[in-house]
Order: sequence, then structure tokens, then C-alpha cells
Amino acid sequence: MISKDTLFPLQGENNLLAFSAGVDSSALFFLLLEANIPFDLAIVNYQMRKQSQDEVAYAQELANKYGKKCHLLKVSLDKQNFEASARAVRYEFFERLIKEYTYHNLITAHQLDDRLEWFLMQLSKGSGLAELMGMRAVEKRESYTLVRPLLEQTKSTLLSYLETHNLTYFYDESNSEMHYKRNFFRAKLATPLLKDFQSGILKSFTYLDEDRHTLTDQEENLLSVNEMFYFEMPSTRRKAILKVDAILKDAGFLMRQGDKELLKSCDEHVVGRKYVVSFVQSYCFVAPFRTSVMDKAFKEQCRALRITPKLRGYLFQDQHAFKEVSTLLS
Repeated sequence: MISKDTLFPLQGENNLLAFSAGVDSSALFFLLLEANIPFDLAIVNYQMRKQSQDEVAYAQELANKYGKKCHLLKVSLDKQNFEASARAVRYEFFERLIKEYTYHNLITAHQLDDRLEWFLMQLSKGSGLAELMGMRAVEKRESYTLVRPLLEQTKSTLLSYLETHNLTYFYDESNSEMHYKRNFFRAKLATPLLKDFQSGILKSFTYLDEDRHTLTDQEENLLSVNEMFYFEMPSTRRKAILKVDAILKDAGFLMRQGDKELLKSCDEHVVGRKYVVSFVQSYCFVAPFRTSVMDKAFKEQCRALRITPKLRGYLFQDQHAFKEVSTLLS
């Protein structure tokens, strides 16, 4: 059931499994065992449901039984914008573990239902191919590789696997709450479509993956100085925005569709009050957004080089980066 393309990068490596004790991650746990893939577990307890304690206990029980480490994070989050906050906290936790324990791969249990839900949600927003096909089976990040071995399997197939082998799993009741957009897309659109058209949908995703590789392939010219990244402008602004999106995603930050739209027509934009994206001459710069009290001489240098205003704060605080930018733009 595990995709063959994902088995090779996992074999003999130090792997971390994002575990929730739900259908998908529970099935993946046992499928990885069957494939002799080494891994440890990471689980987040958001303390939103009474069942969370049982899910954590199950994760620890599995870890003890099969000789795995079980990393636990306990957090309390505001219910407002919970999904986005939970994702940010979750990946920050995973990436901290990856650095501390030198994990090479992060394994997640996203499956075909998840992929179709994402596709439909992006389609409803007016997205392009790169956003529509956001989930890839193997995705290189800055310090690790994200591996999704179940993208060709449906939730119903995974559930059948668990029940056939009499394996324990938990059901998160919040998955039935329709005020979450993802749940609405799942119940009303993705699940009915997969029930009747699974083979065609899977084949379409295979073709779209091939098309994306051809159409969105970008030159590997990304450079960095301290906290600033920069690259030469590709053939279109669209490709540049996709590259910026990948840079910020590596930093654990997801750009909103509105930010991408703004960058199509403006040469500088502050994203999420955290990062400044600046198009200057034939380069794109991505840096932390900083404010500084700058002296007149520095401002004059920036004006002469046509450095956009919001990038200047970071460059004033990082003279090494400023020297690099000055050399590029002179």
C-alpha cells in the first residue's frame, strides 16, 4: 500500500512519523513496520478533546511495544483560526525535533482524500497548477525531506486495512463539524467523488504531477546571506512568486493567496508582518521585515541602488547582507 517511490528515501534513514492515532497515521504506523522502515513518533496534544489523552497514551504504548521514541508536545491554542495555528505549532515542533535528533525525513499520513480536498479548496480560490498540486509524495525542504507514502490510498482503504487486521485507531469527532472548510469539502465533494471516480482521479493526479514537473521546473539559483535569500528573476513573475512561496514554506510560513496576488503587480510587499519580498532590478530578495532608524548616508546609498524602502530596515541591521546587495545591484 505504501508508494514504491517513497520507500527508497526512507530505507535505513533516521525518520520521524507525524502521528495522531487517527485512521491514517495508525495505518501508516503498521505499514511502515511491515516494510521494515525505521522511525520514531511525534504527537501533539492540543487539549481540545477529552479523547486526546487516550490518543497520546496509545502513541506511547505503541512506541514502548515496538521500541520507538515518542515525542510529545502539549499546547493550548485559541479556537479562533485554530487550524492554521495548529499547523504552525505542529510543524515548528517537528522541525525542532528534526534538528535536535538529526532526522532525515518527516513522514506524514496524507492520503488521496486529503489530496483531493486540497485540490478542490485551491480550485475554489482561483489557484494555479503549483497551488492545486501542493501535495507531493517526496518534497525536499531546507533541512529535511517531507515524505507522504499514502497519497495513492483512500481513507476507506486504510480503514479497511485497520479493521481487517483488528488494529486500534481513534476517530476525531471534530472531523464532522461542517464549520471547518476542509470538513465541508471532504463530506460534500471529495468523498462522493472518490466513491464513484477513484481510478480516474488517481490517474489525473499522476498526469498532473508530470505536467507540474515540466511546467514549473525552476533554475536552482537560490542564494542566501545570513537571514536573507535572493535569486535572479526567472522568465516570469509567476515563477518568482512560486519560488518565494517555497522559501517561506521552508521557514514554516504559508503565504496567503492574497499575498501572491499582490506580488503579481507590486515590487515590494510585507507578508504576514514577518517577511519582506522585494523585486529590485533583476533580483528578488526575501528577508525578515525589520524597522530601523537609518542615517542619511545609508538612505542615499539605497536610493542610488533603487533598493525598495521596506527591505532597507533589514539591510541596515545586516551590513554583510547590504554589502552583498550593493555588489549585485551596482
